[in-house]
Order: sequence, then C-alpha cells, then structure tokens
Amino acid sequence: MRSRTARRGAAMLVGLGLLVGACSSGGSGESETSGSGTPGADTSLADVKKAGVLVVATEGTYRPFSFHEGGSGDLTGFDVDIARAVGEKLGVDVKFEETQWDAIFAGLDAGRFDMIANQVTLTPERIAKYTFSTPYTVSTGVLVVRSDNTSISSFDDLKGKTSAQSLTSVWSDLAKEHGATVEAVEGWAQAVALVEQKRVDATINDKLTYLDYTTTENASGIKTVAETDDTSQSAFPFAKGSDSLVGAVNDALAELSADGTLAEISTKYFGEDVTH
Repeated sequence: MRSRTARRGAAMLVGLGLLVGACSSGGSGESETSGSGTPGADTSLADVKKAGVLVVATEGTYRPFSFHEGGSGDLTGFDVDIARAVGEKLGVDVKFEETQWDAIFAGLDAGRFDMIANQVTLTPERIAKYTFSTPYTVSTGVLVVRSDNTSISSFDDLKGKTSAQSLTSVWSDLAKEHGATVEAVEGWAQAVALVEQKRVDATINDKLTYLDYTTTENASGIKTVAETDDTSQSAFPFAKGSDSLVGAVNDALAELSADGTLAEISTKYFGEDVTH
C-alpha cells in the first residue's frame, strides 16, 4: 500500500458495507478488553478524555489525505482535517504521530496511537484484526481517456486498446479482463501523461485520485467515461477492545455529516462530497 493506485485499488470489494456493519462499533459500552488489550472494562474513551488528547497516526506524505504543504509546511489534508474535526467534537486535542506506512499498524498494535487516519481501506483481513469506525470515504474506479476520445465510452470498449496501468494494481487486472493491452507505468502521474500525449488510449484508477488531479492540475485534456459498480470504503482503524472510543468517534462522524462539515472538507480537496 505504498502507491496510491495499489493502496486503494487492491481492496475494491463487493458488498463491503455488510462487513463494516458487522465489525464497526456504536455506542460507548464496555467490552471484554480495554483499549490497551488488558482484561477488564473498556477504558479507551475514558483514557483519551483523561489525557485530553487523541493520538492519531498518519503518514504525512500522502497527498491529498495527509501531507505538508510545500513539503515543509504544517500538516494538512483530507484525513487530517476530518480527524481534527472529530477531536473537536470529542472535546480533546489531536496529536498526530507521523509514521511510515509499513510501521503504522505495528504502532497501533503496540498502543502508541489511539487510531489511524490515513485512508485505510476496509478489507476482510483488516476487519478481522482491528475495529473500524463508520466509513468516511467511499470511492469507485474510473476509466479515463482523452477529452477528444469518442471510441471508448465503457470498460468493454477497452478491447483491443492500450491502457496505462501499474502492473501490481487491481486496475491492471480490470483492464486486462476487458481485453486491453497494458502499458506498464509506475503510477497515476505517468499514466495520465501517456493518455494526454496520445501514447495510450486510456487508464483506470481510483476516482479520488482523478478528483485530486482535476482540482490541482489543468485536467482539460482528459475525462472519465465509465465508473465501476464496486466501491471501496475507508475508515479509522482502532485496536480491538476500543469500543467506547470507536462509538464516540462514530457519534462525532455522524454529527459532522449532519452539520455538513464532512461535505465541506471533501469539497475543499476533491470538488465534491466523497464521504458517502
């Protein structure tokens, strides 16, 4: 989960909402273990309230979700803004711990963080090991072509065409399934450049990646012509046994959705609401 394509693409799941409903906690009751894994009452929310700080792990290098403006400015981003808004609802400060992706779950396991805010996509494997908040991001895959392309209007139209894809991503598999010849690239930036230069016919990627590009770059040379039916969802992971804290975070997310804050933050970064 290092590149944006592989990070989100590898977890496109049908009916994942059923898994989320089964594994996300609501309310703030007790569980068999505390947030630190110690047998007894769940004290995860009480511990955060007592400390007055919600410790949140994030990469800080994953634009537009968690990054430093200009490379050295203050930490900002879509996930960062939402985590701060959640902390405000909980009445506590938010302290971000910037951690490399490869170590981020180990830190959560070790109790160094209360939660992770880093566009963590829900997968069955992660749901089995961690407790997740309700999702705050929902996305699909999109088929991107040049603005003047009239020969591709669906995934089936990729047959016999060339699509630029990272070979290890699910998007590469999707292109091949529809009969495309795949041109190997390192990521979105190279793929979209090849499309704009008319060196390939198309590329498939996550919708959030496309929306981020259209809000930060001149995207007049490309357009989306199709969207997958399957969706991927991202949420905040917590250690098992943190049910009371997860319940409070879920309540905060519900309030932020109802008062329009989530939509406002989403529009700031993507130009539209991607939170549901």
